Amino acid sequence: MDNVRCKRERMIVRGRDRGTRLLLKGRRVSLALSRSRMGLVLTGLLVCVSSYKLGWFVAGNWALLGFFLCFLCVANVHNRLERRLRRLGTWIDVQESNLARLRVDWEGISDPMLSLSSEHPYAADLDLLGKYSLFRLLDTTVSRDGQMLLIAWMTRQDALSFDRWESRQKLVRVLTSLRGLRDRIRLVANCLSPNPIATERLESLLENSDPVARLGSLLLTASALAGLNMVLLVFWLLGGPGYWIVSFLLYALLLFLTGRRVSHVFGRALNLHLELDKLAAVLGIFEKRSYRRYPELQAMTDLWRNETSRPSVAIRQLARTCSGLSLKAHPLLHIAMHLVIPWDLAWTWYLQKVCNRLRPVLQDWTLHLAIIDASMALATFAYLNPSYAWPCRQPEGNATATGISGTAIGHPLLAHEQRINNDLTLEGLGHVFLVTGSNMSGKSTFLRTVGINVCLAQAGGPVCAESLSWSWLRIRTCIRVGDRLEEGLSYFYAEVKRLKSLLVAMADRDKAPVLFLIDEIFKGTNNRERLLGSEAFIRELTIGQGLGLVTTHDLELANLEQESANLTNVHFQETLGDKELQFDYRLRPGPCPTTNALRIMAMEGLPVPGPGPSAP
Repeated sequence: MDNVRCKRERMIVRGRDRGTRLLLKGRRVSLALSRSRMGLVLTGLLVCVSSYKLGWFVAGNWALLGFFLCFLCVANVHNRLERRLRRLGTWIDVQESNLARLRVDWEGISDPMLSLSSEHPYAADLDLLGKYSLFRLLDTTVSRDGQMLLIAWMTRQDALSFDRWESRQKLVRVLTSLRGLRDRIRLVANCLSPNPIATERLESLLENSDPVARLGSLLLTASALAGLNMVLLVFWLLGGPGYWIVSFLLYALLLFLTGRRVSHVFGRALNLHLELDKLAAVLGIFEKRSYRRYPELQAMTDLWRNETSRPSVAIRQLARTCSGLSLKAHPLLHIAMHLVIPWDLAWTWYLQKVCNRLRPVLQDWTLHLAIIDASMALATFAYLNPSYAWPCRQPEGNATATGISGTAIGHPLLAHEQRINNDLTLEGLGHVFLVTGSNMSGKSTFLRTVGINVCLAQAGGPVCAESLSWSWLRIRTCIRVGDRLEEGLSYFYAEVKRLKSLLVAMADRDKAPVLFLIDEIFKGTNNRERLLGSEAFIRELTIGQGLGLVTTHDLELANLEQESANLTNVHFQETLGDKELQFDYRLRPGPCPTTNALRIMAMEGLPVPGPGPSAP
């Protein structure tokens, strides 16, 4: 699989480099065309002025027409080239993004700047969201709804039915093979705007576009008055009486009285056409193709291939309407148009017609788009990491099979060259792995490795492992705990509250079992009480509705293995090289046989206890 990964990396690099060469060549051509346009203008002016000065008026007119037509042709070619260059530049950006995600190069991955509440039971501890997070690595979505759904999939705690989870994974696997479709969706969306499609304003427009009473009659009356104005104005210009003033005043009064009734639409429609154009372009891609070879994708896109109501057509109609209403942002042009026709009334009437058609179906359209969008993000992740395994979900209800079992499990947020993989078999309710080890040996990273891969599995994506099977688990963590000054909580008390919530979750036996990941248990208190408290807490974990891993520096806790068959000691360790510690980050059975705190202190020049005085 590493060979497949390298081949895909080389393919992306070749495509990016070829696109860059074409872009540079195109920019040189564009510069030449720009100079040609300027040359045509200057040459045309010189020839025409010279012809007119010499009295060659017919020749000057023909020259003016010829240069003008040549300028239009060159300008048309130049504009088309610029559009293609912008599209090519966007395509290169997509390939750069794919390459950065494959290499886990954070500098090349855009930061979506989204976060969850600090009260979430594990998102912060497992780096699901944030600057260097799983969501940032996964997020190739083109819509805000897709982003939110992807986050919901990663952070879902209640068990998803097996059939729904299996359908989701099948959809992701289908989309993994459709690289061209995924890149085209991102290309089309990013060409129009780098920002994700946000449908909140559109939904607000549809939900709050209250019908204006007797709008049709008002529009008909205003249109009649506008037409009468034109007729009477022409009549007056031909020498007739100035009756147009009366009709114009009536027309202006009608527009003034109805202006407030339609003004609320303006704020919701302003610049909304940009979002709608992007949404229509994305949905238009799915309308044009059938996916009978891929039943899961076909089922998701069938509702967009309705011959009587194609989404792209209906949404573009709404975009034109919003664009028309947005003319109010240009006061002079807005007033000029109202002198001829009742502009706002006409577009508001048309808006109500379009909204009435869209209101029953838009929610389903955007929901299906969000599902496909989030699935495409997971599919891109799978494509860029062909060595990752598709997890196998075990049926719930069997206490002995509950848990997680995997080979070569690694941390997906670490680059391939830096990642060290480990095997893990943690099965059976009450099973606790007590992880001991030296400082910096990899204990905390291993906890996050287990948790983040379970999140990926439950989201329907691939996992960073050679193989993995698991049953649905509710994750609870206690890894990153800090003082909460705004609530008056010390480090230790914040940790106690977190561990209490973990026990409360385990007490709920009507839900899925808990996977607990606890780092450095009770490290915020003194040695004696930490040891006593840790022993009592771990004993409680071994009889609860859950299973998991607990890390500690207290080697005395390893003796609990003699009391309970549910507790297993494992450890990470280091070796001392040439004046430095070396870690292999390999998980080994049994308690840790070494410690390194004093050696680290000595290496950094801190005072450490030396050998005692020799006996006389």
